[in-house]
Amino acid sequence: MESMTDHNKQRYRFSEAPIWEMQRKYYEQEGLKAWNNDQVPQYITSNPMIASAYAEMIFGLLQDQANKGCASEPVYIVELGAGAGRLAYHILHELSQLREYAGIPLPPLRYIMTDLAMNNVLAWREHPRLQPFIAEGLLDFARFDAVHDTVLNLVESGLTISEGDLAQPLIIVANYFFDSIPQELIYVGEGHIYEADVIIETPEQQDSLKPSEWLSQIELEYTHRRAPEYEQETYPYREVIAIYQEQLEDSHLLFPAAGLACLERLNQLSHAGFLLITADKGDHLLDNWKFADPPELILHGSFSLTANYHAIQHAFEQRGAVALYPPHHYKNINVGCILHLDQPKGYPHTRLAYRRCIERFGPDEFFSLKEWVDGNLGSMGMQQLLSFWRLGGYDAEFFIQSAKQIVSLLPDANDEEKQDLLRGIQLMWSSYYAMEQRYDLALDAGLVLFDMDMYEESKYFLEISVNHNDEEAVSTVYYCLAICCFELELEEEALGHTRKLLELEPDHEEALAMLSEFELR
Repeated sequence: MESMTDHNKQRYRFSEAPIWEMQRKYYEQEGLKAWNNDQVPQYITSNPMIASAYAEMIFGLLQDQANKGCASEPVYIVELGAGAGRLAYHILHELSQLREYAGIPLPPLRYIMTDLAMNNVLAWREHPRLQPFIAEGLLDFARFDAVHDTVLNLVESGLTISEGDLAQPLIIVANYFFDSIPQELIYVGEGHIYEADVIIETPEQQDSLKPSEWLSQIELEYTHRRAPEYEQETYPYREVIAIYQEQLEDSHLLFPAAGLACLERLNQLSHAGFLLITADKGDHLLDNWKFADPPELILHGSFSLTANYHAIQHAFEQRGAVALYPPHHYKNINVGCILHLDQPKGYPHTRLAYRRCIERFGPDEFFSLKEWVDGNLGSMGMQQLLSFWRLGGYDAEFFIQSAKQIVSLLPDANDEEKQDLLRGIQLMWSSYYAMEQRYDLALDAGLVLFDMDMYEESKYFLEISVNHNDEEAVSTVYYCLAICCFELELEEEALGHTRKLLELEPDHEEALAMLSEFELR
């Protein structure tokens, strides 16, 4: 670490500390590359399983609105901080399937992906998987600063959504959002509220550091300052603060004033309130904040903190909302749903979807299982692998991780298992959202199918791999393609792949033998 001196120390109000500006710079500079290699965590909040759960809740609200006779006006879904775009894609993919399967009259929907970084907005517009939804008018985009903006300026349609423009409830999706925008840090002691200011010690030559380097090299300490403004009757969230004064002692709390203000502004867009669906490392139980120490930055290129779901829940419950959180303790991620709607208990399909897809068994339980599976792939049988793959919505990441084990089990697999593998690969490919850091999923799929002697299907995927990675294609791919074409009696194609293989590996014995056989014909 760089040497530090006293003049490199400075005191800030926590929500105004330069860590937040560095957070902003990190995402603006990195764009979609921020999610490469899961550097900024994205899998847990954007896999097909969590997207399916969200789609079920959104579908529930569409049903509830249709049952109320409100099926003509569109329902808008706004995703705050849509990141790599994977969650939005999987939600739209699943919603399209649900609507088609149900075949019932429902309100039209519009999904709005938002982010602070305009580079991300522009990148989403170009993503191949999102093009059908854009063309259909289902998907639009907006740059949205959650701390300041009051309207949504839509990029594709050119519309501006302002106060009171929406007749239907607004659906807000916010994953890893409330923990990564500016928060206040308060301390409760002897019934009084203090702000915990942060003293940041910065490295020498800090101007030459990237945001991620700066964040990893700073040191934080905290000091308390009386903050009677929180105790005034005029403070907008006075009732929440009163609970903390009464029930907490010697406790530090992150207070989501900016997050609450953002929800208030979004609420103004609709006459009918909002449905918030959110997932974060966040606590809605007051016990988890008792005697809490000051926060530590969780670094992953950028940083994150624990979200205070208790404050968000209580603030809106005071206004008649219904908040749904699991009755049990979470391990990895807490998924909540707040119905800030007129007569929220009059939305049974929405609430039942939460009970079915989150409370009984949800994304947190799935991720806990996945962590165990990741460490035990080598001992799993074909039926176990297929079952878990199916549970996760035929997720590409799991297939990539388990491909080697699948291949090792193929000699003992029966025809039904092979057919289920083929179906899984086809479903996985139909909903695969390629990230900025590309992985050759088509190659893995083609090689597994080749080992199952499914030559036509293997050829389809191997050709995709070659077309996308022609300069990086390895000799194994051309060998497998040659065999596929030979088995399918496509001799000219087989010959072309054989010659390509010999360009890469002139002494390949089997390729030389195949070439000799072709020339003798």
